[in-house]
Amino acid sequence: MKIQPVHMVLIAVMTTVVSGQPPKSSSLGIFDNHNDIGQVQHKGWASYDAQDNTYTVSGSGTDIGSRTDEFHFIWKKTSGNISLSALIEMMGEDTDPHRKASLMIRQNLEPDAPYVNVTLQGNGLTAMQFRETKGGLSREIRCKDRAPDKIQIRKVGDYYTMYTGYSQNKMEIAGGSLRLPLKSPFYIGLGVCSHNREVLETMKFKNVVFERNLAPINTVTKVESSLEILDIVSLDRSEVYHTQSHIEAPNWTPDGKYLIYNSEGLLYKMNIANGVQEQIPTGFAHRINNDHGLSPDGTQIVISDETETGNSMIYSLPIEGGDPKKITSKAPSYWHGWSPDGKTLAYCAERRGNYDIYTIPFEGGKEIRLTSAKGLDDGPDYSPDGQYIYFNSTRTGTMQIWRMKPDGTDQEQVTTDAYNDWFAHPSPDGKWIAYVTFGTDVPAGAHPPNKDVMLRLMDLKTKEVTVLAKLFGGQGTINVPSWSPDSKKLAFVSYHPVK
Repeated sequence: MKIQPVHMVLIAVMTTVVSGQPPKSSSLGIFDNHNDIGQVQHKGWASYDAQDNTYTVSGSGTDIGSRTDEFHFIWKKTSGNISLSALIEMMGEDTDPHRKASLMIRQNLEPDAPYVNVTLQGNGLTAMQFRETKGGLSREIRCKDRAPDKIQIRKVGDYYTMYTGYSQNKMEIAGGSLRLPLKSPFYIGLGVCSHNREVLETMKFKNVVFERNLAPINTVTKVESSLEILDIVSLDRSEVYHTQSHIEAPNWTPDGKYLIYNSEGLLYKMNIANGVQEQIPTGFAHRINNDHGLSPDGTQIVISDETETGNSMIYSLPIEGGDPKKITSKAPSYWHGWSPDGKTLAYCAERRGNYDIYTIPFEGGKEIRLTSAKGLDDGPDYSPDGQYIYFNSTRTGTMQIWRMKPDGTDQEQVTTDAYNDWFAHPSPDGKWIAYVTFGTDVPAGAHPPNKDVMLRLMDLKTKEVTVLAKLFGGQGTINVPSWSPDSKKLAFVSYHPVK
């Protein structure tokens, strides 16, 4: 079906007042109604001037976030695949830096309702906020762009995407992938929050673009990539790099300053603080896959590369780059773990038609087979005390997380649910394992790209499992160790399907 856009541009003009009267208006344009959400101190209002196609909205309230919201909302009840975009200009120097202009999709008008929004704050911070369940805590995905002129929220199926732009340039995807189901019908509209109960903030919205009947994405042929960092306490996420290229598998350097990832067969290092990227020289190796990682002392890196034979083999090189030194003579071999003392590598390898876990000295030598169960064993990674190797196995029918002693003895199952769990990475402090979870629609022995996945966290003491994020990803999201050195954050890649 052809999309029929309703054109409006949004310019938000903010002023601080303790009271105000809306202009007289008999129409709300494309919207159905407006009202305050939550227990605001000052009643908000909204109006529409058809002569210059301007929406004026005034709102009070402490915040959009936490477990309940307070703001003013002009809304339309709708369903399906939709988008709302806006050009925003903020004015007023003496108002709260956290005042918010919001493009929101909301389950209902209750203050604790599930929602997703794209919000621009007075200080320039831009984020996609969301509440997954009624009364649940709000979380956010911050994009790297500051104070964009234009923002957009798009809903296709259960996925939401944030777009940002500057001046007359085309808007581009910003922020990570988010999956959150809302039941039809739901509400879409413009929100204003003063972030200060004592005042009203008045904003003017012009040239908003509202689109219905967006085409579903049934077949993914191309993706864009967001390199993200997730705080395991707040569960908030920050995008540190976005690209139209396909990138995979971030490693965090031991000094906490850089992320290393692979893209199109090559290896790259990114400075987290300033976003500067540089290619790591890898000699002849130009078919590097997503199984790479750093030595405990941060001086060496191992790669899994297919250049020589067309099958993956494991090599080492200095962290600053150089000529790769071969470690495994047999292929295919896929690196996944490094012992805490730096002396031994753990990897997955196919030998005689079966994939199992092996170890080999870092300096090279004879490989040792640790597992022999029927089916696929993959993704080995050492605990920080060196007492266990965690891995994933299909030996029970679904892919589950297991662990064993470094010599292969005492193999025991760790996860037991109906999902398919891959690539368990113990935190540096030994308290947690983080892993990626595929649904039951994915065969147990597969970890394909472009799927609905979850990042999950298990407390190794209590065995409690927490969902960190629901996103579009899979292969490339978190294949390798990606904990921050202080065990407080995870790096990962989410993907955005594009036409």
